[in-house]
Amino acid sequence: MEDGCFKFLGKIRGENIEFVFLVIAVVGLIATIIFGFLQVVIPFLRGEVKFSKRFPFITNVRPTTSKDTELRPESKGELSAPREKQEPARIDLHVSAEGHEAVKSIAVLPFTDISPQKDQEYFCDGVSEELINALTKVEDLRVVARTSAFAFKGKTEDIREIGKKLNVKTVLEGSVRKAGNNLRITAQLINVDDGYHLWSERYDRQMEDIFTIQDEISQAIVETLKLKLLGEEEAILVKHHTENLEAYNFYLKGRYYWNKRTGESLQRGIEYFEQAIKKDPGYALAYSGLADCYILLPWYSGLPPKKVVAKAKESAIKALELNDTLAEAHTSLAYAMTTHEWDWSGAEREFKRSFGLNPTYATAHQWYAEYLLYLGRLDEAIAEVERALECDPLSLVINSLMGWLLYAERRYDQAIEQFKKTLELDPNFYVANLVIGMTYVQKEMFEEAKKSFQKAKVLSGGATMADALLGHAFALVGKKKEARKVLDELKREAKRMYIPPLDIAVVYVGLNEKDLAFEWLEKAFEERSIWMIILRVDPIFDNVRSDSRLQDLLRRIYFSDTCHHQNIHWT
Repeated sequence: MEDGCFKFLGKIRGENIEFVFLVIAVVGLIATIIFGFLQVVIPFLRGEVKFSKRFPFITNVRPTTSKDTELRPESKGELSAPREKQEPARIDLHVSAEGHEAVKSIAVLPFTDISPQKDQEYFCDGVSEELINALTKVEDLRVVARTSAFAFKGKTEDIREIGKKLNVKTVLEGSVRKAGNNLRITAQLINVDDGYHLWSERYDRQMEDIFTIQDEISQAIVETLKLKLLGEEEAILVKHHTENLEAYNFYLKGRYYWNKRTGESLQRGIEYFEQAIKKDPGYALAYSGLADCYILLPWYSGLPPKKVVAKAKESAIKALELNDTLAEAHTSLAYAMTTHEWDWSGAEREFKRSFGLNPTYATAHQWYAEYLLYLGRLDEAIAEVERALECDPLSLVINSLMGWLLYAERRYDQAIEQFKKTLELDPNFYVANLVIGMTYVQKEMFEEAKKSFQKAKVLSGGATMADALLGHAFALVGKKKEARKVLDELKREAKRMYIPPLDIAVVYVGLNEKDLAFEWLEKAFEERSIWMIILRVDPIFDNVRSDSRLQDLLRRIYFSDTCHHQNIHWT
């Protein structure tokens, strides 16, 4: 047999070697075609491949493996859940958008100031914030809110790590160089999975072209990620709220200081917003910014709330008279109605209007969650905070609010865990230090509470609420001498500066001196203290909750038809 084969091959070799090579080539080609066909058809039948509508011969094959899941932090910062892991390869811009759902998320990092004088930080922040606001108008694009994106300001963290922390697939970064009226802006869109640039551009323009540049960047991102715009396909994403560049610059400075969240910075923010309005009296956004500063002043400074919050409402209404489509202004008006007027039905109406205009505005979800907290609708409040965290996962104030809600639900261990996670983001955040101290008191961890209150006072620049809470804690552990010392100090300070009456009432509640406590609570009610709306839920007042005087106060605070229809109970 073997001899016969060798003789046959030898005959062929000698007579027709070209035919042998031809047969081998044809067989190999047929095998390759069949193998390639099966590689496409079998995954297609399994649902693992999608064909491009634009280029039918291009496919996007994604094999499924057992390692195809990863953990994503839940919005509470407590749990993790599996999600589909997205393809780590560079984005092929010829592949249809359906095959790339993962790229429809973006974080706009604060642009870097490379100006000669290094004095354009506010402008860089403003450019980034305007781009964030523009991209939120794009359908199916998840845009990380300003607070979370700006958490990486001044840091040299790897882009892939930033993407992981913010749970996004693309990151926009850039720089600004401004000299006189000359402006150079560079921007790069980066794929987080592999660090490749998807798009980059440099703009050398004059300052008056800033709105055009912002819109060109936004449009380039939309085109690169193959996304749809809301409404007209070629819609302008960056809305020109003013044509006055000086007013625009003052507005950016105002927002820069508003975001710092201190009593001093809010005052400076007011000054810049007022200058913006002076330059352009029709600048609705500047009025909205002014309202936001007045809204926060009672929380972060020692100013009486009555006059301040009235100015907040006045500014918000003016903004809406100029432009009724501003979600920010509706949110500011809603919060002013909540904290000062206690107009619960009016506030809810304005919040809902804001959500209809901009469902991803994190501050609206945050303040609405507080509104729900004050009404005792805690389950709804927690759901709303989770929505806020989806928009702004690294926000210190929103993460602290989640802890506050757990505290109000008497879930103290979970509240402490949440505050600790917030303090890992920034150990010097005033609100988290203050409220974790309140939680420690309820857990009878008084040494920890004392340290937290003392640190909160330093961080706040001397907020008397920290003193009052410390006095309350002293009273609860039997250190009445120390509690009265705090009380005397608060009363002495009240002769030279504004001290919220509720601060003094809190100490009397700890001392169980109810008559004096209610005397000061009445004073707080008369001046419309913003802290009065926590009476409904704060455990601090549990030992006077059954007192008829507290019931009467709560009825007066929640006297709207909304509250009665909501079947809210005072105990």
